Amino acid sequence: MDSREALQKLAIEAAGGELIFPTHTYAALRVRMTLDDPNVNADMVAKVVQAEPMLAARVVAIANSVAFNRSGATIADVRSAVIRLGTNLVRALATAVIMRQMTNVPMAPQYQALAARLWDHTVHVAALSYVLARRVTHSNPDVAMFAGIVHEVGGFYMLSRAGDYPVFNDGEIDPEWNTGGETQVGSAVLLALSVPEEVSSAVLGLWHGDFALPATSLTDTLYLANCLTPIANPLQSAASIHYEEMVAVTEQVMADSELAAVIEESVEELDSLATALKF
Repeated sequence: MDSREALQKLAIEAAGGELIFPTHTYAALRVRMTLDDPNVNADMVAKVVQAEPMLAARVVAIANSVAFNRSGATIADVRSAVIRLGTNLVRALATAVIMRQMTNVPMAPQYQALAARLWDHTVHVAALSYVLARRVTHSNPDVAMFAGIVHEVGGFYMLSRAGDYPVFNDGEIDPEWNTGGETQVGSAVLLALSVPEEVSSAVLGLWHGDFALPATSLTDTLYLANCLTPIANPLQSAASIHYEEMVAVTEQVMADSELAAVIEESVEELDSLATALKF
């Protein structure tokens, strides 16, 4: 089975709802399901978050980041961190844990390297999305961060299944991934993870090219963050449907002095958020 056939089979499997997650990911999935309960309160959230050490560490780290700790008062307990961040953002961080754990499976060194680079790209886009939403597009920054976290969910799932489906050819991903494969696989994973409609629509808009500048919508915010991040997406190639357009827009964006000033003024906030999201 060559890489093209592997991607086609993976996409068919995903479209049919036959998603297989690594065993240790299911604990984080259970946490997410608990957080989806509309009647959950801060004490319940803190209790379930504490049961997942990786999530607990990220929740406290984000609560103490520059973006969320304006007063400079450091938090050391999960409950206080949950109250500071709110349930919606904690839910987004739980999803981030699920995505990161997708690639914590035995895999070839080249796949591990790709997963690490993809996560670096993801957390930087998430941090940029938060800042851009707050300061440029005036959309909900927490929702924008969530969208940034999950915008490469299809890629993480693909990498988690690389042992079953050899999707790379001589270290290069098949062009089919960038011309429809990502959307097929990613859409199924977004559905399986019960990603909120507002967020999944924004991510699908990014994949379909439904964005515009000047940025105003959540999809636009996500697109702008992808243009501005210095950490390239290792799964995107010149075969991508929107590759040439993104290159042209990136040049246009980088020449925007007002936007450049916003990014420069937000460096500490961006670095703090990105660092707190890395795990």
